[in-house]
Amino acid sequence: MHPLIESLIQGGIVVTDGSWGTQLQKKGIKRGECPDSWNLKHPDWVAEVARGYVDAGSQVILTNTFQSNRLSLARFDLGDQAVEITTRGVEISKKAAGDKAYVFASIGPCGRMLLTQETTEDELQAVFEEQANAIAKAGADGIIVETMIDIVEAKIAATAAKQTGLPVIASMVFDAGENKDTTLMGNTPEQAVEELTQVGVDGIGANCGQGIEGYIPICKRLRQATDLAVWIKPNAGLPEVEDEKTIFYTTAQGFAKYVPELIQAGANFVGACCGSDQGFVKEIRRIVDEA
Repeated sequence: MHPLIESLIQGGIVVTDGSWGTQLQKKGIKRGECPDSWNLKHPDWVAEVARGYVDAGSQVILTNTFQSNRLSLARFDLGDQAVEITTRGVEISKKAAGDKAYVFASIGPCGRMLLTQETTEDELQAVFEEQANAIAKAGADGIIVETMIDIVEAKIAATAAKQTGLPVIASMVFDAGENKDTTLMGNTPEQAVEELTQVGVDGIGANCGQGIEGYIPICKRLRQATDLAVWIKPNAGLPEVEDEKTIFYTTAQGFAKYVPELIQAGANFVGACCGSDQGFVKEIRRIVDEA
């Protein structure tokens, strides 16, 4: 395990951040607009999101680089700006974090399926290496490969990230199957641990997909399968669509009441995903401090 990860988890439960997409939507991002493009167009607004999480008590914040790989950005005709958008995203979070938090840069899925041959493993390797190298050069403290549904893509991204020498955590979405405990591709938590451990990640986790209650048993299974750090960032429940708007009804207090169970289940890093905000982080911080 990377020394930074060891150091962090030896100090107790590490509080991460909340949703970035939800916060940018509140700031007026338009439907169909690329959130990551705001690193260049509206850096001050992106910085406000980052600072909000630091002020709320996050010990680790992410970056607005979830879609900043060449393939994802190509959907917005921004593929040739992948390095610039990634670099700026890291710089924004690093400045906001100062000496109060660490910055783990976000690498998300490419948006194309290997299964349907929309891309190839070689192409993915090149794309993720480009983004990971930009992240490292920009000065991030670590990398989180997140919201992955395909274990093959996750392994490729994690391998590219590990080549930078930075600590790497890989996080899958478990929200499929009869018990909502597999990825969309049918991978179980145990399979994810087995496959991702092979590429040398420093932590394994689950994020997005479902609310915190559903991730408590997932967390237990991850912990039973690995001695690596366990990273959990659930959604603020499941959303509902009203008047073409996506609404999450889980409150920060409703979310936080399950945090002690998540900690007991073995989580080392705890945060929140879609639908959450700084209020969620404050409540998580309060629970962790009390514990």
